[in-house]
Amino acid sequence: MLRTFLLLSLLLADLLFTEGIRAQDVKSGPWVMQSSGTKAGLRGIHAVGGGVAWASGTNGTVLRTEDSGYMWQSCAMPPGAEKLDFRGIWAWNADTAIVMSSGPGDQSRLYKTTDGCSNWKLLYTNPDKDGFWDAMVFWDQPGLPNGGPSGWILGDPVNQEFQILHTEDGGKHWLLEHNKSPRAAPQSQGVFAASNSSFVLLPDHYGNPSFPTFGSGGISGAFFYRGGTTTCVDDCPESTSPVRFSDWTRISVPVSRGAESSGVFSLSFRDGQHGMAVGGDYKKPNDFAGNAAWTADGGEHWTAAAKPPHGYRSAVAWDGDAKAWIAVGTNGSDVSYDDGKTWSPLDDGKWNALSLPWVVGPEGRIAKLGALPARN
Repeated sequence: MLRTFLLLSLLLADLLFTEGIRAQDVKSGPWVMQSSGTKAGLRGIHAVGGGVAWASGTNGTVLRTEDSGYMWQSCAMPPGAEKLDFRGIWAWNADTAIVMSSGPGDQSRLYKTTDGCSNWKLLYTNPDKDGFWDAMVFWDQPGLPNGGPSGWILGDPVNQEFQILHTEDGGKHWLLEHNKSPRAAPQSQGVFAASNSSFVLLPDHYGNPSFPTFGSGGISGAFFYRGGTTTCVDDCPESTSPVRFSDWTRISVPVSRGAESSGVFSLSFRDGQHGMAVGGDYKKPNDFAGNAAWTADGGEHWTAAAKPPHGYRSAVAWDGDAKAWIAVGTNGSDVSYDDGKTWSPLDDGKWNALSLPWVVGPEGRIAKLGALPARN
């Protein structure tokens, strides 16, 4: 009887090992599928480097890997987060990360962990009952009077202004930029919490990610907003000194527009001049028209892709090794080797967000980028 039990145990262990290998080997185009251990819808992903990455999603879900995806750990749930949708996550290492939930009013929150996601602390809650957070970004900016890192949160318009909050102490305290945020009517303009990439920092001529920018959409059109540096802290003695952003330039982007569900969903810049905007209409995921545009002058002018991706796209990122842009959405992914002028399909998988080499999507989908196809 004992021998039979041992034999069955060995067979079961072998089966589980084999299934684990298969889970890692399944591919969707160049994407190698991972075993996430969850069925949550995933929209937050941040690759830290050194094999460390964090992911987040619905029902208070947070995941972490320390071994390049061989194993994804299910983190302890932040307190009171059972029904929260974590649309964004930002991490610094295997121990420290901030996760952002998106939702109306106090359903938009920030939680922080410093012990590898064993414990979480509620960092900040949206104080505006009419607010809705869409994206966050941080930068370990030197010279901040309160220690940093500096960070920003972007939210939908409230009282005719986009919600833009700023911190200089790593998120302990946040300043809502009243009368400095760009104005917009909530009925006609909004930001999309699709991939935590509608808000990015544009590099300055020193290479520092200094200028806040974001993309928007809605019935009044699709736009690129760029912040200007007009008010300085301590008279800005150095190029890296902290600054306040109060002047904003709004520039039209030639992507799908005219509907509440259409506009710019994601931005990415590979340097201070060359950038990409993707989006479209998420209610028309298979529509080819108006889902990507490129800039070669820091966002002053945008040009629609001559051959766009093969559907609505919620995230875009630059692959420095392959010298290529990659865009993903709910009907697949695409690659561009000519700075966004033309795109070629990679797969037809369901994806939401990118932080290369990782991609995440609905039903717990996580994959890692393998070899891209050769340039045509």
